[in-house]
Amino acid sequence: MLIGCVQFQCPSETKHDGILLTLDGIVNLQLSSKTVGLFDAFYNSVKPITLLQNSLELSAPGKLSAGNSEFHFELPLVCKKEPRKLYETYHGVFISINYQLKCDVNVKRNFLGKSLQKVQQFCVQYKPLPLNDEASRLAAPFSLSMSNAKERVTMPRFLITGRLDRLESCVTMPITGSLTVQHTEAPIKSIELQLVRVETCGCDEGYSKDATEVQTIQIADGNVMPKLEIPIYMVLPRLFTCPTLLTKNFKIEFELNLVVLFKEDHSVSENFKIVLKRATGPLPSKLTTAGR
Repeated sequence: MLIGCVQFQCPSETKHDGILLTLDGIVNLQLSSKTVGLFDAFYNSVKPITLLQNSLELSAPGKLSAGNSEFHFELPLVCKKEPRKLYETYHGVFISINYQLKCDVNVKRNFLGKSLQKVQQFCVQYKPLPLNDEASRLAAPFSLSMSNAKERVTMPRFLITGRLDRLESCVTMPITGSLTVQHTEAPIKSIELQLVRVETCGCDEGYSKDATEVQTIQIADGNVMPKLEIPIYMVLPRLFTCPTLLTKNFKIEFELNLVVLFKEDHSVSENFKIVLKRATGPLPSKLTTAGR
């Protein structure tokens, strides 16, 4: 249930034609400019998906007394149409899941007066479920060397090893792990960790898939001392991430890119596909810092 109160503050007694409360939950899908030409036939078929649509009359036509007036309400958050379930609030580039409450009041002020309207967005989150113990304990080791580079001929010799503590994690828990530069012939300029959203919009006629950056953090700045373990610690942004979502018409997935930049303008990266859930799980590994 969505429970709340609508408050009015009037300097004097005011007539109105009714107070209406409207509840909406919509999934907006948008194709990128890269795919409009390729999927021109199916462009118009990507329509918003309605998850919630409900209304409640708070008051019949009457008067608002001078001073403060309150109207309490309760609205059920029930999806009566397909897919018959709600999704978490999410703000992406090509996909957005929004829930809002709108209050309309037809006030008799003058013949040019417009009705009063107030819109308030609210967030929907899943109830946390226990995280799979095996998945939460399964670390993902990695190794970066010349085999990961595109320009193998001009790339310096190097070896970077490390691990991500888990590839299946809760959206409220940080991404943790560590990396170690074993050796490198060229000085390192920076080591960065990038969170990427992969949004897929589609239907029976086709689909479009786009990857965009959510955030990037710097793990190391400058040439890193060899054999030094460097911690990885990334906090996920609240509104721009959500549990991994796979539906008939769209998908929301997430990936990590570990990028190593050398001072000679060479770069090498490693990609990790991660699964995010709204869950209760083990606490993240203890964060330690080390320096030269």
